[in-house]
Amino acid sequence: MKKSLIARILTPLLILLLASAAAAIAQDAAASTNIVEHTPLPPVPAPMNLPHPGLTNDAPYAPQPILPGGIVIPLWPPGSPYLNMQRVAEAEVYNLDKAAPGRISSIMNIHNPSIEVHTVGGALNTGAVIILAAGGAHNTLNVGGEAADFVPFLFNYGISGVILRNRLRSSGYNPKTDEVYDVQQAIRMVRAHAKEWRLDPGKIGIMGFSAGAELASSAAVYFDDFDKKNSAPGDPLSGISSRPDFAGIIYPGPSPFTRGATPPIPRNTPPAFITCAGWGDPRHAVWAGEYFTAMLNAGIPNVEMHIYARGHHPGDPVGPGEPPSTGGLTDRGFISYGTWQYRFIDWFKDLGFFNKSGEQTHSSGSVHFLTHLASSVVRVTVIAKSR
Repeated sequence: MKKSLIARILTPLLILLLASAAAAIAQDAAASTNIVEHTPLPPVPAPMNLPHPGLTNDAPYAPQPILPGGIVIPLWPPGSPYLNMQRVAEAEVYNLDKAAPGRISSIMNIHNPSIEVHTVGGALNTGAVIILAAGGAHNTLNVGGEAADFVPFLFNYGISGVILRNRLRSSGYNPKTDEVYDVQQAIRMVRAHAKEWRLDPGKIGIMGFSAGAELASSAAVYFDDFDKKNSAPGDPLSGISSRPDFAGIIYPGPSPFTRGATPPIPRNTPPAFITCAGWGDPRHAVWAGEYFTAMLNAGIPNVEMHIYARGHHPGDPVGPGEPPSTGGLTDRGFISYGTWQYRFIDWFKDLGFFNKSGEQTHSSGSVHFLTHLASSVVRVTVIAKSR
């Protein structure tokens, strides 16, 4: 009897409590729903000021700057026999990075080759300048990671940067002649304007990447031949040397010494900085070693090489746990190969290129070659990695 009475009293109370709890849960859910149902954000605007090729007409195509403020100069005068007159008016083709709007990854269809000059001003200027020859297997020109990225990096060290847009095999040109000629003409062009741009004519060098390094190594050896062929009185650059004062040869393509070739090596061949991954990029490492060995056997001073244990050629596939196969200044997954540019800066300092403009450097030029031969720096670093 007592249990039945208690049940009759507690049951309504229990029902009331459950109903209150349900109501509270419903209110919390409604409140939560109200928080989610906010006003939607406006749509993200489209990227602005995307780079695009210049307009075309019957005149030779006018290359456009890749970076703001660039001074763009075609390498060859209109009507030059070095140009393909049937195609010189065609526009370049830009390949933009889909994940980074506004960034030019590469350029193709180059028929009016050019240089884009970015100078350093004020007290920071060392007078040194590096012409940047991007890679791309002679099919594209990877001017993003292997040229444009280096302009602000070099600026911080007082080094002016010049982006080279050379012709390509994919457009019908010969890498061993047309493309190398573009590099050599670029060196002459920069040297001709050295005073105007506050550059030291004895600190003009070339840095090439992959296919661009193939061109740089040829330019470092064949400058005498080019200068003799282009010494006519009507040539405004006649008498201006195409010899680079130094060469950066970065994960290079085949050199003039590949497949056992033994071209003559001038006594004043410039010093070189060479770098590549080893075990992960054996083909390019062998080509790097061939150039280094040829310079060493010829007694060319101030040649430095770094072969890194880990790393891959840009774009090559990698295995699980391996660092990414990127190029240029990229970090490459926090491995040592991602810091090669600082080894270059060390070498650059060792050779005196950070001295005041006009001061002597260890560039092994024809005048002071014998002076520095006895005290030359020939250094190689090889970091081995077992399989």
